[in-house]
Amino acid sequence: MRTFLVVIDSFGIGAMPDAAKFGDEGSDTYSNIVEKTGVELTELISLGLNNIDGVPKVFANGKKILPCPAPRAAYARLAEKTNAKDTTAGHYEIAGLILKQPFRVFPHAFPREIVEKLEEKCGVHFIGNEVASGTEIIQRLGNEHLRSGFPILYTSQDSVLQIAADVSVVPLAKLYQICRTAREVMTGEWAVGRVIARPFIHKDGKFIRTEDRKDYALEPPGVTVLDRLTERGIRVIGVGKIADIFCGRGIAESIHTGNNEEGLGALLRLSESAGSGVIFANLVDTDMLYGHRNDVNGYAAALKEIDGHLPLLEKNLKEDDILIITADHGCDPTTPSTDHSREYVPLLLYGKSVKPQNLGTLTGFDHIADFIAARYGLDTKSVLFDKLYGEK
Repeated sequence: MRTFLVVIDSFGIGAMPDAAKFGDEGSDTYSNIVEKTGVELTELISLGLNNIDGVPKVFANGKKILPCPAPRAAYARLAEKTNAKDTTAGHYEIAGLILKQPFRVFPHAFPREIVEKLEEKCGVHFIGNEVASGTEIIQRLGNEHLRSGFPILYTSQDSVLQIAADVSVVPLAKLYQICRTAREVMTGEWAVGRVIARPFIHKDGKFIRTEDRKDYALEPPGVTVLDRLTERGIRVIGVGKIADIFCGRGIAESIHTGNNEEGLGALLRLSESAGSGVIFANLVDTDMLYGHRNDVNGYAAALKEIDGHLPLLEKNLKEDDILIITADHGCDPTTPSTDHSREYVPLLLYGKSVKPQNLGTLTGFDHIADFIAARYGLDTKSVLFDKLYGEK
């Protein structure tokens, strides 16, 4: 019995009621991309994406999001419980852990006392220290970095501290060490969800990020469904940045991927192999390459790539396998912001044993964790499991 849990990073489906508090009123990642590009996600639509509460729309320019007459999956809209919109909080909640106090965000820059402590502990000086898009700041400060040798420090409206460096100036191993040290500093009252190493190269006057990004998260501050599955001897495989997000906890095997092509390839290979357990994958390109860069066409193309791989994945599902497709937050590339957006996320549950139905709007990404726990007999109450299979 296998469960494929696939997170399409940042694939939001409409602003939550409290979006204005986060500066995200009007954000609607999926709908706004369709309005701008007309992208049609054949497989996701056939599963029930367009049938989810609040998703069907007709736009002034004539483009439409129409429901499927006979969706093949159970579908729902999930609202986040955690007062956040970042990757770590979203994935934790998917795994059943609700953060009582979201990780800290630095909306303008890191205070001088933090920078001084970082420089002291890391043994380097930093340039930057501002809220910025990662691809933009390396173009703007790249030459200064080459001249000075100082890594570039920046953040965003997400709970992150990011350190970027050209690998010809700061070798990859040294950049990773700097980030590990920064992770030790950014705890307690300064705790951020992730410290991220952002290596890049320079060529023909341009600065290009490599695929050697590495995330340093904090240990989850509580028990997740991944921990519980592992304790019960049920194998959990992480694909993409899942192991980084959970600091490897509850993960028996991790498959590192540099992009969605590699992540989708790993999912297909795993679906062809025997065995049982949970395969938890993050497909990051939608967020990292396109959402944060306000690249609407790139985001649409990345969604088409994912959509195009789904038929093969579904074909490989066994009688008792389940495919779960969801997201961790939004990142609407059509808005002026380059940060995550506070949005509902889709939930699609597909399998030969799943009766297609509208599960409505549910509060909490942790419904996914409860469903997985019930599926593997961990004795957790699950609204989803009961709706799909009847009271236990």
